[in-house]
Amino acid sequence: MPRIRDPLAGRRCRTAIAAALMAGSTVLTGPAPAAAGGAPPPSAAVPRLDWSRCVPGSEFDCATAKVPLDHTDPGGRTIELAVVKRKATGPGRRIGTLFFNPGGPGGPGTVQMPQNYESFPREVRERFDIVSWDPRGVGSSTAVNCFANLEEAAGWSASHAAGFPVGEEERAAFTASHEELGRRCEQRDPGLLRHVSTHDTARDLDLLRAAVGEDRLNYLGISYGTMLGATYANLFPGRVRTMILDSNWDPRAWTDNASDDDARLTSFQRLGSDRGAAATLDQFLTLCGSAGPGRCAFSAGSPEATGDKFDELVRRLRERPVDGWTYAGTVADVVNSLYIVHPGWTRLAGRLQDLWQGRAPEPAPFPPPPAVPDPSPYVGEEQSTAVFCGDSPNPRDPGAYHALEEMSAARAGDLGRFWVWATAGCASWPAVAAHRYRGPWDTPTAHPVLVIGTTYDPSTPYSGAQAMAGALADARLLTHHGHGHTALFNPSGCVQFHESRYLVDGTLPPPGATCEQDTPPFGTPRPSGGVATGGGGTAGAFS
Repeated sequence: MPRIRDPLAGRRCRTAIAAALMAGSTVLTGPAPAAAGGAPPPSAAVPRLDWSRCVPGSEFDCATAKVPLDHTDPGGRTIELAVVKRKATGPGRRIGTLFFNPGGPGGPGTVQMPQNYESFPREVRERFDIVSWDPRGVGSSTAVNCFANLEEAAGWSASHAAGFPVGEEERAAFTASHEELGRRCEQRDPGLLRHVSTHDTARDLDLLRAAVGEDRLNYLGISYGTMLGATYANLFPGRVRTMILDSNWDPRAWTDNASDDDARLTSFQRLGSDRGAAATLDQFLTLCGSAGPGRCAFSAGSPEATGDKFDELVRRLRERPVDGWTYAGTVADVVNSLYIVHPGWTRLAGRLQDLWQGRAPEPAPFPPPPAVPDPSPYVGEEQSTAVFCGDSPNPRDPGAYHALEEMSAARAGDLGRFWVWATAGCASWPAVAAHRYRGPWDTPTAHPVLVIGTTYDPSTPYSGAQAMAGALADARLLTHHGHGHTALFNPSGCVQFHESRYLVDGTLPPPGATCEQDTPPFGTPRPSGGVATGGGGTAGAFS
């Protein structure tokens, strides 16, 4: 299971996907490459990738790509991208390269792809080299790092409350802390801060596509990676062979085409993350209560009683933390832990029961790190903040966030407070991206896009997948009836079947197709492996 939490929430949720837990060309043909919005293809030289084993005995290869800091100035400053690859395992059956972005923004692909390699469908692993990278500004690439050492970074993190601020004093400390972060970042590398946008990373991706010898892009993006995919599809529509977008952000809500100076809601409020988290928590408590204490440690014997028990627990924690487990820190842990159903929900129930009984929970075990050069690169909050605040408008008045918090709490309860403060650092962020992609989102692509949405997602609500499928020129929506953040990490044999068919030969699921999760929360695996009944798929343009 993933180890690294999403940078929008390490404090704020470090992709909680993580807390629970190249030669040759494609066989497809299509129209000549084109770019949307009058933007020409990048004129920078294609980077050279000198692959070697990441570490002795590893099955993963690593390389470093040099790309322009500013793609409009290809002869200027260059930056480095750390890249990782796992070769296709099926001898003689390789189709091409599949690029993977693990979300965030700020997810280090050089760690998260190897860590979660087995989550990719078996046929995909057999037939595609799988490549990921640390996006510009992140991890082992040229990174946004606003501290001289880890001790300084830890000191800054300790200067404000975990989770989100509660009360006037903590809100003041939070604001002062993030003003300090902005000053530090502006002093260290102001040029980099203005060139870590999704638009910049999409152009990097196109250079990486060319660097591995592919004429067309195969891509799987999850969470924030769906925004990157949608941006690429509209900048380079003729270069899309296959594209899977799993757990989607609504692209129009992200860019918020209103004036940046008039951003009345936070990005996550526009995306509906607060409501999605509240609905998923309600499912957790309902299913836990129905399962009984034998299968869910926090169960009070019925859904209603279990919901009341949770409300009482958070009231207690507001008044009296348990050995450092505060109200806000526990709410943040709940959000993180809802991302991965197995084993995340079972472990969350155990931690909540420990807190109910007045004892601090034991830390969850982590799997061994992957065989890559740096299994734990620095992924401080400033890396996600640089992308997020540079790309998406948020209120610039620090005093506005408390009122917005109360708005989200009224519609989404305690978890709504968490999602509002997740972007409050943008109020004092010193940079706006030099190149932001704001649309259009409906540029016709060479081949259709497969959009996947999970019905109970604590970060990207199902409405985001509906919005993404509606915004793109040619997309097919596959509905995953299940829980957690991404179908990739909350598996369904049905989803994997449709993903494999689409990536291999372009066969889309039929319109209106649905899938079930293989193993429901606190339940036993379904005999069908989550495969929904229904008609066959729709052949793609290159079938």
